Amino acid sequence: MVMSACQGDDRPGFRVRVERVARAAPADVSVYYRRLSDGDSLLIAPDVRMHAASTMKLPVMMRVFRDAEAGRFDLDSALVVSTRFRSIADGSSYDIDSTSDSDPGLYALVGMAVPMRQLVTRMITRSSNLATNMLVALAEAERVTAMCRTFGADSIEVLRGVEDLAAFEAGMNNTTTARDLGVLLAALARGEVADSAATADMIDILVRQEFNEGIPAGLPPGTRVAHKTGAITGIAHDAAIVYPGADEQSAYVLVVMVRGLDDHAAALSIMRRISRAVFEHQTAG
Repeated sequence: MVMSACQGDDRPGFRVRVERVARAAPADVSVYYRRLSDGDSLLIAPDVRMHAASTMKLPVMMRVFRDAEAGRFDLDSALVVSTRFRSIADGSSYDIDSTSDSDPGLYALVGMAVPMRQLVTRMITRSSNLATNMLVALAEAERVTAMCRTFGADSIEVLRGVEDLAAFEAGMNNTTTARDLGVLLAALARGEVADSAATADMIDILVRQEFNEGIPAGLPPGTRVAHKTGAITGIAHDAAIVYPGADEQSAYVLVVMVRGLDDHAAALSIMRRISRAVFEHQTAG
């Protein structure tokens, strides 16, 4: 269901088309679309706070790159892989394992030193939970959230890594809005997060995302998409910078968040349909 009216773009056909897809869904659907060249936008319930799932890995990557640029550490230095972490709820220790991780391969490297750059890449492209927890411990969750505020992302809350059951049961979860993810991606696309080399590296990592059944699947084959997905039971999100042409001035940000739909395939279908509508609007001339 649509939880607030669409705003922004003045072409009713486009607005109605996207809103119809969102309204038809037996779920809460948030959409944030922004054309980077001129601020053209369409918003559907952009400020509804939802569980962030793995989209919280986007600002973690941004924080790590900013810290490396500031000289806090070298991205090519290594961290020893460990599966044990401390809960933010009560300080107890907990372990994560490969059975609940989309990147089981990293567990074969427990006890070995792995370059931070590789951990960041696995966190984004394979959505590695183990890499995420190691990097959150390094970057510190409160510092990740503080960085988001500097870019105008005022609602996103990064509290912890993943699989912290004690925190989950206490309601201490990472949350975000479509607007905040869109604001962060726009800042990254404009080169406001880090220097040009680091910006290019982050976008390249996002382009190498291995889970492409959402926003990218609604686009013509070969369209360049830098994005991060997130999914848990009843939650499916995709947050993207889309490059319709060779000219980066044509880029736009699209975030689609779906809550309350246990059928993941149906949630992906919503994303694809909205993605197609936005692309066709963007490239209509």
